[in-house]
Amino acid sequence: MKILVTGGAGFIGSNFIRHILRTYPRYAVLNLDKLTYAGNLENLADLESNPNYQFIKGDVCVSADIESALRGVDAIVHFAAESHVDRSIADARAFVETNVQGTYNLMDSARRNRVGRFLYVSTDEVYGSLAPGDRADEGFPLAPNSPYAASKAASDLLARSFWHTYAFPVIITRASNNYGPYQFPEKLIPLMITLALEGSKLPVYGDGLNERDWIFVEDHCRALSIVLHDGRGGEIYNIGYGQPVSNLTVVRQILRILGRTDEAIEFVTDRPGHDRRYALNAAKIERELGWKPEVGLDAGLIRTVEWYRSHPDWIQEAKSGEYREYYERFYVNRGTSLAEI
Repeated sequence: MKILVTGGAGFIGSNFIRHILRTYPRYAVLNLDKLTYAGNLENLADLESNPNYQFIKGDVCVSADIESALRGVDAIVHFAAESHVDRSIADARAFVETNVQGTYNLMDSARRNRVGRFLYVSTDEVYGSLAPGDRADEGFPLAPNSPYAASKAASDLLARSFWHTYAFPVIITRASNNYGPYQFPEKLIPLMITLALEGSKLPVYGDGLNERDWIFVEDHCRALSIVLHDGRGGEIYNIGYGQPVSNLTVVRQILRILGRTDEAIEFVTDRPGHDRRYALNAAKIERELGWKPEVGLDAGLIRTVEWYRSHPDWIQEAKSGEYREYYERFYVNRGTSLAEI
């Protein structure tokens, strides 16, 4: 099988490519990535000599880039997206262009080229903020609250329309918050780990009691592989661990792993429209495809902390330029007293 992976130099995409080539060594993987700030070819440096892996720099918003990459492709796994809520609040234009227009471009080209399988990777954020006790299943109403979530929900509906209108073989997955190796340090867990490693204060939005359902990235990639091979066309599959916890709980666990106290926590001005709670019902993928998560939060955080601790050069590269701009915009300029890093 020849698979086109879009956004494969990013966090989840790079972990997925590594998982596929390890599990199916005869598969060929083509990685199409624009290499924005969160895309890093160092994430896949260990695969550079693999004859079954190829990188092409390209943009899903450019039809010519897509057309040249589709030759001989059997399946597409579409990760490429602008994905950070804070950035979407500051400027949503790139999110609409990449997440909606880019997804349309890719599906339209794939349909005309008769690609046999299209896996669209979405997010639990399309369901919006859930009430205590609720868990969103695949039929739960969509109620996105951030420009990022709205752009993903729009693409979900576009993918659904391609299935019903054209019988286009698309499958949608909606995963909870991912964490693990190679995640750019703007998201909660890698940001907290990298700050804690250098002895800085850890900025936490609001009261820190916003709840998320965290899934280790390798569990997510295993689920995506199963859906790619065995999922039913036109279906949606939730992928989650099933145990939402507060952001504050996660930050405290990271501090304990690193031997620091809660005094390192500094509460900062909350983000606008911050969703209070995400929680998924992932019973469908277990019932139909036999997938269950294997890595609990405690074990996953230990593995993640150790990865960042053992990759200081990767952290240093990631923290240059875009990281500094992000950190200053969304934390320092929101009234924290943290020293510039």
